[in-house]
Amino acid sequence: MIFVTVGTHEQPFNRLVQKIDELFEEGSIQEEVIIQTGFSTYEPKHCKWQKLFPYQEMIQHVADARIVITHGGPSSFIMPLQVGKIPIVVPRKKQFDEHVNDHQVDFSKAVAERQGNIIVVEDVEELKKVLQDYDSIIRAMPASLQSNNAVFNQKLEKMVQEMFS
Repeated sequence: MIFVTVGTHEQPFNRLVQKIDELFEEGSIQEEVIIQTGFSTYEPKHCKWQKLFPYQEMIQHVADARIVITHGGPSSFIMPLQVGKIPIVVPRKKQFDEHVNDHQVDFSKAVAERQGNIIVVEDVEELKKVLQDYDSIIRAMPASLQSNNAVFNQKLEKMVQEMFS
């Protein structure tokens, strides 16, 4: 399953929602897709969608997903990292009236360069190739990144257990 979230920012992110729907329609995506469309005005015709999900449901969708695609809002791509996913991040852009400026582009590129644990896709036309190559992209990442999520989860689980024992 692929889970897509555009966050809760009040400007539409139709560029991403519509591209995912098109990729599903043409058969480039052949697994279930669930999209949290937020304030987007485009309503998917081929994918399951909902404007907003309760947070616990979002976490469950992220945990269940093989691939998570998010906008460039930090909390939207940090949460998938916390549950062991390497997200594809498509930052909102000012030129498409998706945000007030290009801070999502700058921030996501900086995180990708410094941490190397997200896949930034600025042009939605590149999504098809990135989705096709997702598994090999992940395998090509340093092993420390692949296992870091598991280590993070183990440490978090230990902290929670200590809090309640």
